[in-house]
Amino acid sequence: MKLSLNDATPNEWDAVNRPAHYNASGVECIDYIQQQLGDEYKGYLLGNCIKYIHRHKYKHSPKQDLLKAKWYLERLIAVTE
Repeated sequence: MKLSLNDATPNEWDAVNRPAHYNASGVECIDYIQQQLGDEYKGYLLGNCIKYIHRHKYKHSPKQDLLKAKWYLERLIAVTE
């Protein structure tokens, strides 16, 4: 699984997994958050899973929010292994 936008090509960018605007400065925001939070990063990932699952039913594109929750869950699993 690619965890960094730097590993993605423009064809792999999408609204859930590779939003192009998340790498506008050359550093993907999620990588910076991980660096800054250290051990608290796992809680950040879990919180985002909960957020996207909770709000999917109120959105115009509920599937997109569920896919975002899945993306954060997969990332949480990867950093827990």
